[in-house]
Amino acid sequence: MDAKVTIPALQQMKREGKKSVGVVAWDYQIARIADRAGVDFVSVGDSVGVNLWGRDTPLDVTMDEMLICCKAVRRGVARALVSCDMPFGPVQHGVDGALTAAHRLIEQGGADMIKVDAAAEFPDVVRALVKAGIAVFAQFGLTPQTAIKYGIPYSAQNSPSMQAGADAAEKLVEEAKLLEDAGASLLDFTNSGPIAGAAVVAAVKIPVIGGFGGGPWLDGRVRLAHTAIGYGEKWLDSKTETYVNTAKAALDAFTALIADARAGRQIKG
Repeated sequence: MDAKVTIPALQQMKREGKKSVGVVAWDYQIARIADRAGVDFVSVGDSVGVNLWGRDTPLDVTMDEMLICCKAVRRGVARALVSCDMPFGPVQHGVDGALTAAHRLIEQGGADMIKVDAAAEFPDVVRALVKAGIAVFAQFGLTPQTAIKYGIPYSAQNSPSMQAGADAAEKLVEEAKLLEDAGASLLDFTNSGPIAGAAVVAAVKIPVIGGFGGGPWLDGRVRLAHTAIGYGEKWLDSKTETYVNTAKAALDAFTALIADARAGRQIKG
């Protein structure tokens, strides 16, 4: 097995111009597979509420639910870093609430670092977590939690039109520097776009990672594991390219299982 990934190792990759890569996962089996493939980090996202549980928004995912997912991923990961999202609520309640929640995710969940959404609006929380010895993955840009203010539904946030434009680059660079100064270890720049994204990457020394709305202009990429493998009913009819269409393979497998069982044949597996 390769050596365990560390935050200094990811920061060194940026200095050397090497791209880091992670996946968002919520369960033991996907975490094991991703870790075996060699991802650098696994992010336990509150996006589980929408993508796995069928909710309309990730904002009602609770701390107890995040702990269940974080523990499962931690059991599956041996090499990669494990980041866990702070759900909506603790940060908004202030530094004490955020510290209590972060300690639970680290001590009970087994996370290596904590993702803080809308981090540029809560630099005091980032500083307090870092002072307490907790590594912070600071998310900024158009994030699930900041989008509330603009009335943008979660489902629309991965639209190309939501990428940051050149007019926003200066403000976003300021936010990135603020988070770096606050002690963040990594930045998650959501909906970066090529202009603002490249400007932020050049302005800070810590790695800038991006999911939807990102691109090769960033230091690294993160993708929902379920998106990468086309896992989900929506992929049955989607024209979007994925690395494999697990949904179609599952539909074919279930169809064959039904046919075998109804024909009186022995089923497989």
